[in-house]
Amino acid sequence: MDAAGAPAETHAFQAEVAELLNLMVHSVYSETDIFLRELISNGSDACDKLRYEAIARPELLAGADKFVIRLVPDKAAGTLTVADTGIGMDRQELLDNLGTVARSGTRAFLKGLAEAKEGASLIGQFGVGFYAAFMVADRIEVVSRRAGASDAWVWTSSGGAGFELAPASAEQAGRVPRGTEVRLHLKEEAKRYLEPFELERLVRTYSDHILFPIELVDDKGEARQVNAASALWQRAKSEVKPEDYTQAYRSIAMAFDEPALTLHYKVEGRQSYAVLLFVPSTPPFDLADPNRKGRVKLYVRRVFITDDAELLPPWLRFVRGVVDSEDLPLNISREMLQNNPQVTQIRNGLVGRVIGELESTVDKDAETYAKVWAAFGPVLKEGLYEEQERRGQLLALARFATTTGDGLRSLKQYVADLKPNQTEIYYLVGESAERVKSNPKLEAARARGIEVLLLTDPIDAFWTMMPQEFEGKPLKSLSQGDVDFALVPLLDQASEQKPASDEDAAVIKAVKDALAEQVSEVRASQRLTESAACLVASAQGRDRELERLLARQNRGSGAKPILELNMGHDLVKALAAALGEKRETDVSDIAALLLDQAHILDGEVPADPASFARRLNALVVRGLRG
Repeated sequence: MDAAGAPAETHAFQAEVAELLNLMVHSVYSETDIFLRELISNGSDACDKLRYEAIARPELLAGADKFVIRLVPDKAAGTLTVADTGIGMDRQELLDNLGTVARSGTRAFLKGLAEAKEGASLIGQFGVGFYAAFMVADRIEVVSRRAGASDAWVWTSSGGAGFELAPASAEQAGRVPRGTEVRLHLKEEAKRYLEPFELERLVRTYSDHILFPIELVDDKGEARQVNAASALWQRAKSEVKPEDYTQAYRSIAMAFDEPALTLHYKVEGRQSYAVLLFVPSTPPFDLADPNRKGRVKLYVRRVFITDDAELLPPWLRFVRGVVDSEDLPLNISREMLQNNPQVTQIRNGLVGRVIGELESTVDKDAETYAKVWAAFGPVLKEGLYEEQERRGQLLALARFATTTGDGLRSLKQYVADLKPNQTEIYYLVGESAERVKSNPKLEAARARGIEVLLLTDPIDAFWTMMPQEFEGKPLKSLSQGDVDFALVPLLDQASEQKPASDEDAAVIKAVKDALAEQVSEVRASQRLTESAACLVASAQGRDRELERLLARQNRGSGAKPILELNMGHDLVKALAAALGEKRETDVSDIAALLLDQAHILDGEVPADPASFARRLNALVVRGLRG
């Protein structure tokens, strides 16, 4: 018999329920904290329903003075109560809503939930999300009174064989004039949820923007509101002040700087969702995290779901903010979100809007865009490697150091300043601007006034692997394949190189024979005007800088480089003289010295530093004696 004198009805769960609860606890929910999110979400939904029904039937609002969700921890009793003044439930609704698991506890339901298909749309329903509370409670009592009804009912379960349903006692009914009270008898390991600061943290993390007040009741019975109860992103832009955006950014992103860019808009139609995104002005501390995870929070009807929904690609991971969907179910597992076609459409829309905002900023506020690029340019360039469809847009947004000056330049500016007969955009990849600027591979381009992009971010060695072009002009590496500047006039005609001769061919053959297997080819250089030699990659091989980066991780192919010689350089002429005089030792030493010099100019250590020093010393001594 229950406290009211009426017998309690016992309802057995179907056999599948135990399996479902196990799946919910161990597979769907990855952490116990979100039980409170589920219960608060249910309370918010109940308030939403009553608010709607009361438009036509105002009398339903009798019994409670306002819409509110209350959290009441009781350390002495070991219970946490989550109560709302929403629509409430009568006996049949308790059976139906809290019997969703029982009614849907079929193999088909379990299979759909496990595969994130049919079950995915049920996760957010009261009867399923409610059962997350059994992760932290070994017994749950639900007291509920339907708005406008005179009687209240109690649903009780320990999560095992089933549940009991009975009329509420006078004391229980007195506590719930309208709405629902969920009382959790917490497990010993879950007693931390009785601490007010822990509850407040969870509310601010998961439910801060629930539109109804969430009140935390202390041990004196006094209540204070612990959520903002206002979803900024749902408000019209005209109602939001700049300082409101700054405060929201700092709260959402856990940041202290000012947002450089703010995107606030709503999408309506086949899908409805609100967006509030921020581009920070300084790099977040986790920007270099190797997991490359984004930090855009996903809400569904103002209920926080996750900040790991991957709503933006890794190359936009610096963007912070919120997306609030009106249509998505309260998907919980990451797998469900990844496989949801609605989420895919939202992702595509977000990427397009972020790129569009960056493009607009280029035109309207070049100074702000320059700051954004300085902070996040290397991350955006990851998209040049990963995002083929948006490569053209990203190339237009990219900014580069070049050989023309100290400032950064766009490819649009580069193409506008092409030299006569120049058909390619030239670049050189290296570890630092200083090293790249001193690279001998720039000499021939410099002699013709050809601008060269100086690429010094680690990602540059990777995205340049992909075929790239801008406004019909292909990008060409100065350290890979053949380079022919013959059609571009020299700034100083006196420095024009002489055509190759038979003597040059003999020198090239002698150097190749002397170096044997250390290089794949030796040839006369079109890149050099001052230095004696340089190393380049074949047109089919990897760029020299990428080869070095991969070699450091033992992932390089070990491809042999091509040695290019400046046939007009004194050292190469000295080798030619030694060859003519059949001084084989000098030919061998100079050839090895040319190769070692080329390695040094590329920032590498000679393969055999001791031999390099010995040869250099011997040649110097012979020169001094001569």
